[in-house]
Amino acid sequence: MCLLPSFGCLLWRALGSIHRLAHRNKHTRIVGITHNVLPHEKRPFDNQLTNYFVQSCDGFVAMSRSVLNDLAQFTSNTNKMFIPHPIYDNFGEKVAKTLARRQLGINENEKVILFFGLIRQYKGLDWLLEAMNNPQVRSLGVKLLVAGEYYESAELYEQLIAKYGLQDTVLLHTRFIPNDEVKYYFSAADMVVQPYRRATQSGISQMAYHFERPMLVTNVGGLPEIVPHNHVGYVVEPNPTAIAAAIVSFYAQNREQEFAQNVAAQKHLFSWQAMTEGILQLAKTPLVK
Repeated sequence: MCLLPSFGCLLWRALGSIHRLAHRNKHTRIVGITHNVLPHEKRPFDNQLTNYFVQSCDGFVAMSRSVLNDLAQFTSNTNKMFIPHPIYDNFGEKVAKTLARRQLGINENEKVILFFGLIRQYKGLDWLLEAMNNPQVRSLGVKLLVAGEYYESAELYEQLIAKYGLQDTVLLHTRFIPNDEVKYYFSAADMVVQPYRRATQSGISQMAYHFERPMLVTNVGGLPEIVPHNHVGYVVEPNPTAIAAAIVSFYAQNREQEFAQNVAAQKHLFSWQAMTEGILQLAKTPLVK
């Protein structure tokens, strides 16, 4: 089994070479767990290096259907299946919202939505900041909690916060969040927002499932496969206007409790057992490469 990484094309070359060495014994099977086949930021030789890795695998697990489709660009191998990323359960259990907010210095009566993870251009934090400037969102008094490190310059985001006067609306915890603190951020939030421009899938959704938090995602990549619209949250078009409308709907219609209950009921679908069984099945399937 090998994980196809979402970074470092040269690593793909190294892994492809290791796989070819392993195959010399005539019985080792290589199953690639594919997160991103096509990287978010394009670089020279992406396709060649990805192809070198893909051709060294005997089968594939894809964590979204869009990645399953991307694989077809590099191989006609039919020994592949879609298995959603299992839930991240290594960050501890959820805690009471009042306790989580006290830990983070947030008033327990605030309306709080969470943007979590590395801040990268494709993740659309700038769109979310524009949505926070929507008059209806502002009238609700919603706070945006941003938790995670900048992967790029902070200038764009700081300029938007200043331009729209969001200094008291956006709570910036822009640093590395240690594992033992993650539970406080998710437990403190009413809803987790992923305003992505593009995506295959996202571990943030799986973390939200673990902490039983409603989600708002954009209709890109595999995100709608994981977040049933109007059941555990919202799937909206990728633009600030649609994001703002969903935030308003969430609070105006008091959807938090309903969505949270549905998230709790659905999270069993994303089990590590399903991933394990899928890998074993692929490893036993006769090769048709």
